[in-house]
Amino acid sequence: MTEQARSSVRATREPLSRERVLATAMRLADAEGLAAVTMRRVAAELGVEAMSLYFHLPGKASIIDGLAEAIIAEIGTAIRGQDTEPHDWQRALRRRCLTAREVMLHHRWAPGVISSRSTIPPSLYAYYEEILAILIGGGVTYHLAHQAIHALGSMVLGFAQELFSPPANGDPDEDVGAAIAEAATLLPHLTTMVAAELHDNQDDPMGWCDSQTEFEFTLDLILDGLARHA
Repeated sequence: MTEQARSSVRATREPLSRERVLATAMRLADAEGLAAVTMRRVAAELGVEAMSLYFHLPGKASIIDGLAEAIIAEIGTAIRGQDTEPHDWQRALRRRCLTAREVMLHHRWAPGVISSRSTIPPSLYAYYEEILAILIGGGVTYHLAHQAIHALGSMVLGFAQELFSPPANGDPDEDVGAAIAEAATLLPHLTTMVAAELHDNQDDPMGWCDSQTEFEFTLDLILDGLARHA
């Protein structure tokens, strides 16, 4: 390729931006997992030198923070225009949680990213403001609304945060089952429960104990309890 041709390619290439970097990082994470998201790899996907990224995001941590913000923005876009009666706060919150979960299922790495952030993404404040507006608009007191946010936890973002997470590598069902089996004589009830409840991991993309059925069961249990207090 001649220098003139190279110049022409550079002139017509889409300018690098923070949005392009994050979009590329998200595609990588979706396809290969979060471990694939490195400055060098993202730059290669964009056809630029890694140093070019630092003008838009100063390091990998900034990319991960940006991905958390992008996921929250995607949830916000997904819930816009939902046709729910303003006063039916229970229905509105349920639909919001399930819509957020649909986003998480498209980006299975996202719960880990959001849970691991040391700072709260600014957009999350606006997200919780909307949740409070739903509750207060439905006649719920601020005190109960505060308790509702604590009770729902990460479910408003579409996932249930487990106390213990399965290993990143290997088969989570097999790992959990093996650990419990070792203590079967000491933990008979726990062993029996886990043996009965272990699922095919393909049905539980965000953890061995986070199936859609269990998510909705927990969500409805919390919402019904809040409604009784309201």
